[in-house]
Amino acid sequence: MTQPPPRVRLTFPSDLVPRPVIGELARDFGVLANIRRADVTDDVGWIVCELDGESEQVVRAIEWMAQIGVDVDRLEHPLES
Repeated sequence: MTQPPPRVRLTFPSDLVPRPVIGELARDFGVLANIRRADVTDDVGWIVCELDGESEQVVRAIEWMAQIGVDVDRLEHPLES
């Protein structure tokens, strides 16, 4: 039985809002973000998504996002999204 993709809430500070972080996930890590909810303004943005890909690549992608300044919160329960 395969594990469902991890569900995360990504919060972007204003300097990262214009950056195509989700596109970079797909291009650089082979991780697809299935966006479930989102709200983006000029000042801040957040996305709730499932990260689908090889486990090692998903871990690397999460580490990279944290390094560039994205706040990554793992959501364990569907009601958290």
